[in-house]
Amino acid sequence: MTKSKVFTQPLDRIAILLMLLLSLLIGFMILQGDVVTARVRNFSWQNQQIGAEDISFTLNFSRPMDTKSVEDNLKIDPPLAGKVSWAGRRMVYTLLTPAPYGTNYQVKLQGAKDKFVQQEGKNRVIQPFTGSFRTRDRVILYIGANQEERGQLVLYNLTQEQKRVLTPKDLVVMDFEPFPNGEKILFSARTTKNQDLLSAQLYTATTGISGKSGEQAEPSAKVDLILDSKDYQNLKFDLSPDGETIVVQRGNKANPGDFGLWFMPATNNGSGEKPTLKRLQSQPGGDFMITPDSKAVAVAQGQGAAILPLQGDANKPLDFLPQFGLVQAFSKDGSQAAMVKFNTDYTRDLFLVTNQGVQKQLLKTTGSIINCQFDTASSTLYCLLTQLVSKEQYIEQPYVVAIDLKTEQQKPLLVLPPEQRNVQMSLSPDGLGLIFDQVVPQTNSTGSLPENTLKTDDGDAIATSSLWLMPLLPIADAAATVEIRPEQLPLVGFRPRWLS
Repeated sequence: MTKSKVFTQPLDRIAILLMLLLSLLIGFMILQGDVVTARVRNFSWQNQQIGAEDISFTLNFSRPMDTKSVEDNLKIDPPLAGKVSWAGRRMVYTLLTPAPYGTNYQVKLQGAKDKFVQQEGKNRVIQPFTGSFRTRDRVILYIGANQEERGQLVLYNLTQEQKRVLTPKDLVVMDFEPFPNGEKILFSARTTKNQDLLSAQLYTATTGISGKSGEQAEPSAKVDLILDSKDYQNLKFDLSPDGETIVVQRGNKANPGDFGLWFMPATNNGSGEKPTLKRLQSQPGGDFMITPDSKAVAVAQGQGAAILPLQGDANKPLDFLPQFGLVQAFSKDGSQAAMVKFNTDYTRDLFLVTNQGVQKQLLKTTGSIINCQFDTASSTLYCLLTQLVSKEQYIEQPYVVAIDLKTEQQKPLLVLPPEQRNVQMSLSPDGLGLIFDQVVPQTNSTGSLPENTLKTDDGDAIATSSLWLMPLLPIADAAATVEIRPEQLPLVGFRPRWLS
């Protein structure tokens, strides 16, 4: 068969025609340039529930983008202030402050252009994009003080206006601390039949809240015993910021002079075995707090404050600050601490101490420094203090003050009635609210008290207690000059805390 006849077969003619068409199509595409429309391939917070620890999201694009057009056309509703950084086709948006809790958000992008189309003078824009995410609900915890929930741990969802009781009626909760993911609560409690404040045992209770989006939460109110009080009294406890370690101050019942700090894993890692309790081999100390890195504990020891490692030789402190008697609070990153200095004239000074060795006095008070908390949303330190209003009767009046750590400006926020020394306050994780209690003591102290009588840390019997919520604004904000009044919540309880 000759060569000319080969190319005259029908199949060959079809193949030649297809090749010609493909060649024309390729040539046409080359002349037209790249026509693939840019789009958002991935949004890291899509349909996610985020918290105060989530500070940035990413947008990944299908093509290199004109960065300015993206930044100019990116919309977040409600608005969230932030800054933008780029790495190739990946854009990172970092929030300046935590996103307010209990809010649904949309992220929209339209009208942005890719890098090459802009250079070619074309007007082709990105495929419109809409993403969504939400923040966690605003949730508080407190110890009930009415007849129905007396002494029980209660969770109240402010966003949904829903209440859950987490502990049984036969336990009187004395103190508690949420785990960082919000799924469980570590708490100390005595039985209703035991009035001894030193008989507390440690438990955990589930909240019914999932710490991660899309995961099924454990049922609420599942209570497990963590540490009993058969041989030792459990005096105080602290949970590490990573939720992995519990430190407990314990006293030997058989030897009252034998007390110190013990530590144990906060979970059994699913093994079913009882967590191992170990003693921290160091000098006895007073008040204590686990450091933000969860690797050490700050203890009032002797005439100062010692930072002791949880692993290694605790008799060799990592640091010792002889001029301070108490650590009130650490900033989240551990770079700053609020520390108390006790003076010989019975006044107290509050200092800001940094890891760079800076020690700056913030205020002096004739009363007490009850509690301080660093705001994660700004350079503000919120403190609950008292001032002495009667030296003869030693009456203290509590008040709340906000301190700008950059300018040292102080702004009094709230003055509470005198003789309410047992006030407790808690700063919301998004920095937008303070919650506090007002305890009403029992005035009739004659006769024996009921089995489920509630008591303050000082041992005073509690008749009832109200909870109050105070909205917060940045203290440097011009709008903050408007007086903000606290709102009483329809809840009866004390010792309130926000769930992170």
